[in-house]
Amino acid sequence: MIQALIGPIASLAGSWMESKVEATKAKGKVAQAKAEAEAEVMKVAATHEAGWEKIMAQASDNSWKDEAWTILFIAIIAMCFIPFTQEYVADGFAALSNTPEWFQYAVYASIAASFGLRGLKGMKK
Repeated sequence: MIQALIGPIASLAGSWMESKVEATKAKGKVAQAKAEAEAEVMKVAATHEAGWEKIMAQASDNSWKDEAWTILFIAIIAMCFIPFTQEYVADGFAALSNTPEWFQYAVYASIAASFGLRGLKGMKK
């Protein structure tokens, strides 16, 4: 009698175990598909960002704005070390400290556009 019960119970336990194994496999496949999709999204985003930066670099090949900002910064720094111009630099920075916030961000954006978008990311920190 016990032997007659063992077969169906073993079969039931085996099918229960198989369903658990299949469920675990399915969860693993879903997790793998999700990871692959996220990796693809990151890859596409990186490709688009690199392409955009290449386009921007090509567009600024004939532009003088990079050089203009560089010359301006060099002039300001140099004036800090020339005694009779130091007062003008200090007055200029005092005047700039009273500018509206939107103007400050416009200047940041202009400088970032000139030197590349990566420069703006560094300024946020």
